Amino acid sequence: MGKTQRTNLIKPPNSTSNPLYLVIDQGGHASRAFVFNRDGKVLAQGSSPIEAQVNKDVNDQVEYDALTLLHSIQHAIHEATTSPNIHLSDIVSAGMATQRSNIVCWDRVTGQPLSPIISWQDRRAADWIEKFIPVDEQIHHATGLFSSPHYGVGKLKWCYENLPAVAQAHQQQRLCWGPMTSFLLNQLLDEKPYVIDHVNASRTLLWNIKTHDWDPMLAQLFDLPSAPLPECVANQYPFGTLTIENHNIPMTTVIGDQSVSLFAWQQLQDDALYINIGTGAFIQRVINSDCIIEENLLTSLLIKNEGDVCYALEGTVNGAGSALSWIEQQLQPSQLYQQLPQWLADNDCPLLFLNGVSGIGSPYWQANFKSRFIGNGDDAQKIVAVIESIAFLLQVNIEALQQQQPAARKILISGGLTQLDGLCQRIADLSSLAVQRMAAAEGTASGMAWLLAHSNNDSANSDQCNRESLTEFSPTPNPVLVARYQHWTKMLLEALDKPPK
Repeated sequence: MGKTQRTNLIKPPNSTSNPLYLVIDQGGHASRAFVFNRDGKVLAQGSSPIEAQVNKDVNDQVEYDALTLLHSIQHAIHEATTSPNIHLSDIVSAGMATQRSNIVCWDRVTGQPLSPIISWQDRRAADWIEKFIPVDEQIHHATGLFSSPHYGVGKLKWCYENLPAVAQAHQQQRLCWGPMTSFLLNQLLDEKPYVIDHVNASRTLLWNIKTHDWDPMLAQLFDLPSAPLPECVANQYPFGTLTIENHNIPMTTVIGDQSVSLFAWQQLQDDALYINIGTGAFIQRVINSDCIIEENLLTSLLIKNEGDVCYALEGTVNGAGSALSWIEQQLQPSQLYQQLPQWLADNDCPLLFLNGVSGIGSPYWQANFKSRFIGNGDDAQKIVAVIESIAFLLQVNIEALQQQQPAARKILISGGLTQLDGLCQRIADLSSLAVQRMAAAEGTASGMAWLLAHSNNDSANSDQCNRESLTEFSPTPNPVLVARYQHWTKMLLEALDKPPK
């Protein structure tokens, strides 16, 4: 593990002296495409915003129209690849990173979606999944996950029981279902493959983290048919061909967004905690041994290729960017992002925010929790309290991950919200660890670009991240912040009806 080269990679044909790489990044708020050169520089990009449909009456339902999301990816690809800065013939391979726990159902014959794409944030199956709490330890050891409504199985169960077209397609042996990524591959690639990479398969609660395949015991436990599930394949694999203006580009790498973000730092480092903050915030520690199952933390697959596998212990904060969007909708402040740096620079915040946006993740695993403020303050202080709640929830997970010995020595951080210096400094002060932030906020895209170049034996992009491109936040004594964190922890445990540590 650690800093050694780790993967047996598919080598795409390299017929050009100027190899370029197409990266597709399908995220919670936009579908984006980037063209990178061998040095990791973005030469062209395209973006198409998407908006989740949230049921106002049942506020835990979050979904996307499947065809609208597909078209957003196609638009982003077109915008990136028609840039005058590039020649299509120089693009030697493509990779796609996606949200890991989104699911969809579609017709095997027509290719038409039979359900919306149901987001990982969606909790419509929360009551159903609670039935499995008595066997949660069994599920955790089989999958590395917990019986949470955020994962795919509850969403598939809901579709099967509530969408007649899905049940009918299954009766007619025409049903395809599973991770959203499988649908996108089927629709985007010429060969119409019906496959799913191991990382995205692993976020369904139907995939076994030790056998690396769908688990008949889990399918039986959840009473779901397994025949409609796609074939599981490696993350670097000949998925098929993406044709753009008569130019054929092999799709060679598919992986989950949070997993690939670690590779933005290139070779994996087992002395670091990795944090990526987008719609949610995810913190991972590379496991320097075989698959470890740890109480209250996830064991996640980072990448799986032929004969090579890498895991991480993972903590999750469900409400990060989504929590900021939530408070923005509540308060509708003017010029929020322009004012945030100054608001965060003021260390005197009398408010605390118990952040239950999209439920509370690790280590508490509370799917339904009503967000609330503790104390009184103005709008700016409420927004700062929401930002601080992200740092506080991360700190709870940092403390859990630091139980692994040897303890991590630094934090490597990426994602859009990490451009807030005030957030990064709070994480450093609370953890007493140096926080290194890369210049580019797009950790997902950068990580995919590195994997693609590395798989092409493209040595120019194989060096460690240039330290000149990093911003480092050194920990400083911050007793006021630490006191707020301790009070926040006490109030959260009381609200969860959990005893203090």
